[in-house]
Amino acid sequence: MAEEGESERAEAVVAMGSMDSSESRWVFQDDDDSEIEGEEGDGDEDEDEEDEDGTPPRTALDSDDDGNAAHRLIRTGPRIDSFDVEALEVPGAPRNDYEGISVGRRIVIACQILGVVFGDVGTSPLYAFSVMFTKAPINGNEDVIGALSLVLYTLIIIPLVKYVLIVLWANDDGEGGTFALYSLICRHAKVSLLPNQLPSDARISSFRLKVPSAELERSLKIKERLENSLTLKRLLLILVLAGTSMVIADGVVTPAMSVVSAVGGLKVGVAAIGEAEVMTISVAFLVVLFSVQKFGTSKVGLAVGPALFIWFCSLAGIGIYNIIKYDTSVFRAFNPIHIYFFFKRNTSKAWYALGGCLLCATGSEAMFADLCYFSVRSVQLTFVFLVLPCLMLGYMGQAAYLMDNHSNYEQVFFSSIPSGAFWPILIIANVAALIASRTMTTATFSCIKQSTVLGCFPRLKIIHTSRKFMGQIYIPAINWFLMVACVILVCSISSITEIGNAYGIVELGVMMMTTVLVTIVMLLIWQINIIIVLSFVVIFLGLELTFFSSVLWSVGDGSWIILVFAVVMFLVMYIWNYGSKLKYETEVKQKMSMDLLRELGSNLGTVRAPGIGLLYNELVKGIPAIFGHFLTTLPAIHSMIIFVCIKYVPVPVVPQSERFLFRRVCPKSYHIFRCIARYGYKDVRKENHQAFEQLLIESLEKFIRREAQERSLESDSDEDMDSEGDNCGAIIAPNGSLYSLNAPLLAEYTQDGNTISEASTSDEVRPVVEAAPSSDPEQSLERELSFIRKAKESGVVYLLGHGDIRARKDSWFIKKLIINYFYAFLRKNCRRGIANLSVPHSHLMQVGMTYMV
Repeated sequence: MAEEGESERAEAVVAMGSMDSSESRWVFQDDDDSEIEGEEGDGDEDEDEEDEDGTPPRTALDSDDDGNAAHRLIRTGPRIDSFDVEALEVPGAPRNDYEGISVGRRIVIACQILGVVFGDVGTSPLYAFSVMFTKAPINGNEDVIGALSLVLYTLIIIPLVKYVLIVLWANDDGEGGTFALYSLICRHAKVSLLPNQLPSDARISSFRLKVPSAELERSLKIKERLENSLTLKRLLLILVLAGTSMVIADGVVTPAMSVVSAVGGLKVGVAAIGEAEVMTISVAFLVVLFSVQKFGTSKVGLAVGPALFIWFCSLAGIGIYNIIKYDTSVFRAFNPIHIYFFFKRNTSKAWYALGGCLLCATGSEAMFADLCYFSVRSVQLTFVFLVLPCLMLGYMGQAAYLMDNHSNYEQVFFSSIPSGAFWPILIIANVAALIASRTMTTATFSCIKQSTVLGCFPRLKIIHTSRKFMGQIYIPAINWFLMVACVILVCSISSITEIGNAYGIVELGVMMMTTVLVTIVMLLIWQINIIIVLSFVVIFLGLELTFFSSVLWSVGDGSWIILVFAVVMFLVMYIWNYGSKLKYETEVKQKMSMDLLRELGSNLGTVRAPGIGLLYNELVKGIPAIFGHFLTTLPAIHSMIIFVCIKYVPVPVVPQSERFLFRRVCPKSYHIFRCIARYGYKDVRKENHQAFEQLLIESLEKFIRREAQERSLESDSDEDMDSEGDNCGAIIAPNGSLYSLNAPLLAEYTQDGNTISEASTSDEVRPVVEAAPSSDPEQSLERELSFIRKAKESGVVYLLGHGDIRARKDSWFIKKLIINYFYAFLRKNCRRGIANLSVPHSHLMQVGMTYMV
C-alpha cells in the first residue's frame, strides 16, 4: 500500500490532539520507504488473494514477515480508495443526544439518572453493616468507629475516585462497560480475533483517533506487542468475557440482595414475619420487577426517579437524626487511623469483614455500564453533590445508633428508624430496592448488546424502548432468564450474609477486569505518565485483590452458585466467539476463484434475469463460496448482484452518510458490486427492507458517479504528471477536504500489466483499464445508471446463504463437542441476522452450505 512519490512527510513526535477521518494519517514506514497502515490492516486475508495478473498484492502489517523490520512513524495525507468513496461525506462527530434540550428536560433526565444509575449503590445501607458485623461482632464503640471509617474511605476510593473521577472518562463516545473498553482498545490496536478489519474503518468520523503524544514510543511498542501476539489477544478477550460474565451474574445477585434485605425489614415491624414469609414476598416482588422491565428505561426511570430522590433524602434525614440523638463522635471516623485500630483489635475477623465493607461500593460498575443512557458530567455531578453526601450521612447515622445498641446490627437500618416514620420508610426502602434491581438489569442489557455486535454473544431480539435515546433497550430473553435465575438464587440461599458474599465476588470480578482494561487505555490511548499508570494499578488493583481474598475465603458457604452461573455465561460467550471465528476463517479460505468467474464470462455461465440480487455474507473481501452454490442451484441469476456484508465496527455510531462502502468486484459488464453496510454497536437497525433498498441503491448511484468523476480527473491528471509523479490531481470531498490523487480511487494498470497504485482496501479483481472508449464517458455513465434503475424496477431479491460448520473427523474430541453440539445449538437458537429487515418470504431465496473446520 505504498506510494513512492508521496509529497510531504513529517517525522513524528507531536502533542496529543484529535484526528478525524478528514485529517492526515499517521502510518508506519519501514526501511525501504514503503508505507504500512498504522491503525487498521487487512489481516491475513490478503495472503489468500491475488491480483488479476497473478501477482500477490502487498499486505498491511504482517506480524510474521515484518515483525522484526525497523519502522518509523510518518505523517501523510488521507488515502482514497473505491471502498472509501461514500466515507468522504464526513459531517463530523454524531451530535450528543442531550444537546439543545430545555431546562425542564434536564430535570427529567436528572430524575432518570437517579432511577437508572444510582439505585444499586443507593440501597447498600440496607445490608452493608449487617454483613460486616455478622463476620466481625461488635466488642466496643471503637469497633463501630473503625468499621465506619473503613466504609467511608471505601466509598471515597472506589466509587468516587476510581469510577466517578477516572473510569467514567474511559468511555467509548458515551458508552460504558467492559465491552466499550474493549471496543476502544480494538479501535486503536488490531487486537480483535475476527479478521474482518479494513483500513477504511479508521476513516469513520466517530473513530476520533488521536495523534501521538510525548509518550509515543511506549504507546507504539504496546500497540505492536498487542497486534503481533496471538496469546495477548486471546488473554485480552478472556478478560473481557470474564468481566462481562460477572456483569450478567451481577444482574442476578443484585435483585436478590436488594429485595431480600428490604423485605427483611418486615421482621422488625411485625414479629410474626419469619424467613419463609420474607422469601415468599421477595419472590413475588422479583416477578413484578422483571415484568415491568419491558416498559423501558425512560418510562420506568422517570416514574421511579422521584421515589429514589425521596429515598436519598430519607437516608440523609435519618442519619442526621441518629447522629444528633445518639452520638456525634462518629465524625472521628474520618481519621483513617481508626481503620488500623480496627484491624489491630480484630485481626482475621476484620479481614473477613472486608467482604461486607465492599457492599457499600456495589453499584459502582453500574454507574459505568449504564453510562450510555446519560452524559458523564451529569452522572458525576449527581453523585458528588447528592448521592455521596446522603450515603455518608446514612452510614454515620447507623454507626451512631450502634454506639448505644451493639446487639441490633442484624437489621441496623430498620432498627434505627424513628418509630413514627418506620412504615413510610419501609415502603420507600422496598421501592428503592426494586429500583436498584433494575439498575443492574439495564447494565446487563447494555453489555449483552455490545458483546453481540462485537461477535461475542449469540444474536437475540433487542427492543428499543425510546425513540429519542437509542441506547435504551430491552432484551426479552435475557430479562426472563435473569428472573428465573434470580428466583432460584433467592430460594436456594436465604441468608443475607451468603447472598452478600456472592454479591462481593461478582462485583470484585467486574471491578478487577475494569481496572486492567482502563490501565491498557491509559497506556495505549491516553498515553499518560507511567508513574500515574503504575499508581492507578497498584492502588486499585491491590485494594480489589485484598477485598477479593476476603470474599473468596467464604465461597463454600453457598456463594459458589453464582460463580457457576458466571462460568456458564463465560463459556457461552467464548464458544460463540470461537465458532464464529472458525466459520469466518473457513469462508475466507474457501472463497471462489476470480479465474473461475472470468472463465464463466459476464453471464456467469447461466441466464441473467432482470432484477437485483442482494447476497448476504460475512466476508468483507472476496467472492463467498455460497455464491457458487447459487449459480449451480438456481436456473438463472439476477442481472445485478451486490454482495452485502453487515459489519459492526468498534465505534458507538456510524453516521448515515458513511454507512455504505462500495467496490466494483468484476469488470463493468458483470454488474457485480460489493457493499459493506457498517454499523456501530449503538446503532439501531430498524429500517424496513424498502428503506434499506432505497438507501443502498442511492448510495450505489453516488459511488458510480464519483467513480466516473475520479476516472475523468485521473485521466486529466496523467497528462500533466511529471516523471516523478509530484504534480497530481485532486478531488474535493463534500466536507471541503482536498484529497490527493497520488492514490487513485481505483487501482489502475499500465499496458504491461503492472499496477500504478495499490491503495485499495480490498484485493478483489481490478479490471484492466481498457483503451480509450468509443463512446462518450457521460453516455456510458447514464447507461449504467439506467441499467441499475431498470434492475431495481424489476425487483430486489435477498439471497441468503446459511453456512454451518462441522468439525472434521480427525479433530480432537473437545473440538467436536464444542463445534458440533454446543456452537450448533447456540447458532440454531439465535436470531437470524436478516430478521431486523423484516423481508417478506416472497423476496427471499436461501441456500445452505456446511463447512468442515
